[in-house]
Amino acid sequence: MNKTSIVENVVTVRDLVKHYDSGNEKLSILKQLCLDVPGGETVAVRGKSGCGKSTLLNIIGGLDRCDSGSVIAAGRDITSLSENALTEYRRRSLGFVFQFHYLLRDFTALENVMIPAFIGGMKKKDALEKARGLLGDLGLEERTGHFPSQLSGGERQRVAVARSMVNDPVLILADEPTGNLDPQSSAAVTELLYSTAEKRRTSLVVVTHDERVAARAGTFYELENGTLRRL
Repeated sequence: MNKTSIVENVVTVRDLVKHYDSGNEKLSILKQLCLDVPGGETVAVRGKSGCGKSTLLNIIGGLDRCDSGSVIAAGRDITSLSENALTEYRRRSLGFVFQFHYLLRDFTALENVMIPAFIGGMKKKDALEKARGLLGDLGLEERTGHFPSQLSGGERQRVAVARSMVNDPVLILADEPTGNLDPQSSAAVTELLYSTAEKRRTSLVVVTHDERVAARAGTFYELENGTLRRL
């Protein structure tokens, strides 16, 4: 029996279609694409620049809308949700890690991680404790009081990983999370991202052009000509 058939999916994508208009031409980015992300599993999608990886991730994350098809994520068909409902879906169910860290420069590493939890309703003391624990898990216990400008690229991205997990999301979406890092930092962040997600049993979808990043996932796809091929 296929593993995805015995483990409840956090994400089920069926027949996803996405076009973009380019002048008088309509570009087909995603073509009847299907994808299953089982609960607690890590999935990577590799592909060349412009192949639609970020588009796929943005649709799953409720940041973009498809032209047709269905996306069931965290138990809801997000293709039919209102903008307010999508915002709530992202806040309660998702964590995001992007190629650029997007840390707030005037806040410390600890504060950057705790802010989403505090905004989400957690008491400040609890949010700080949660953030401190995550940063410790990611080897940053000595850097909690440092500002982004005082951190290396790899450290900033590890803070971003901790921030993505502070609200205990069921799904983390990572878009080229090591794209701005040197090879050594890339390897370290890759391992920490995957191992932390696995330890916390959080589903993870990573899109990347880097085969080494993709190969660390439990399931590994190639996105080409608008469709996925499992490797």
